[in-house]
Amino acid sequence: MHQITGKTLIGFLLALTTAVLWGVLPIALKVLLEVFTTNTITAIRFLFAALMVGVWLGLRGKLPSLVLMKQRKIFILMAIAVVGLLLNYILYLSGLNNLTAETAQTLIQLAPFLMMLGGIIIFKERLLLWQRVGAMLLVSGLLLFFNERLLSLIVQASNETLGVILVIFAAITWAAYALAQKQLLVSYSSKQIMYLIYFAGSIAFIPVSDFTPLGQLSVLQWSLLLFCCLNTVVAYGAFAEALHHWEASKVSAVLAITPLITILSANVVAAIWPTLLVPQQLNIWSWLGAILVVMGSALTALAPQFVQYREARRVRKLQRDVL
Repeated sequence: MHQITGKTLIGFLLALTTAVLWGVLPIALKVLLEVFTTNTITAIRFLFAALMVGVWLGLRGKLPSLVLMKQRKIFILMAIAVVGLLLNYILYLSGLNNLTAETAQTLIQLAPFLMMLGGIIIFKERLLLWQRVGAMLLVSGLLLFFNERLLSLIVQASNETLGVILVIFAAITWAAYALAQKQLLVSYSSKQIMYLIYFAGSIAFIPVSDFTPLGQLSVLQWSLLLFCCLNTVVAYGAFAEALHHWEASKVSAVLAITPLITILSANVVAAIWPTLLVPQQLNIWSWLGAILVVMGSALTALAPQFVQYREARRVRKLQRDVL
């Protein structure tokens, strides 16, 4: 079993780096969707990441062996991971095309919650009391976030309704990828798994992409495209490294603030470049909903820590009583 280094500050800073990068990402993607198709953006990001991670692994002699793929279980798990993340990327982008960055990032917080449910159903993990409380806060927060539009989303079929459905499915496919990766870590490192996914994604999306707009991009658009490509590699790299130094539950709790970073970033970008992005106007209930989503996601992640802390206190008390 992997043992963390216990370097709390480094773990926190790496997790915060990931949260900031993932928080700003949908804003950059939203701008790029004006000139690129979803397939093209995904193909470019996957190709860039495959080259970067492939070179890194190659220089260290750690390129993944495909011999293990002959084992049926590993092949099926890898197929689920590849298809899951590929669908996540394309469904999220397609949903973002019909939503604001703030809405998409708040909705995608369903992903870790669905991964937790998958762990309970597939791996027979126990649903703790505080995880139930966190789940209720998350769902309540989403309902509050959409307070003004909830009825129209349900009753009237619109582009926003389609966007919400697509992002929900993106969350489901991400959970499937994450659960498959959890099992694959027995055979491959996280970087090897991501390289295989990036490589497969490049092959899948390049034939159905249109790279014509590359010759017509402005300096800003080139900068945003480069940022999105680097984001793919750096954010996941920082995330994996954070797990090396810090408990997974604490890393997940920090990542829960991602929607708030997106909301704040959208308002900052709109203030600096008013023609580039129009921020979503949120009322007090939507703000409260976003905060509840963050609290619910963080509480769900930290619940096992609470249980371990209480158990450790109980053991120490018993030891003192014996002495």
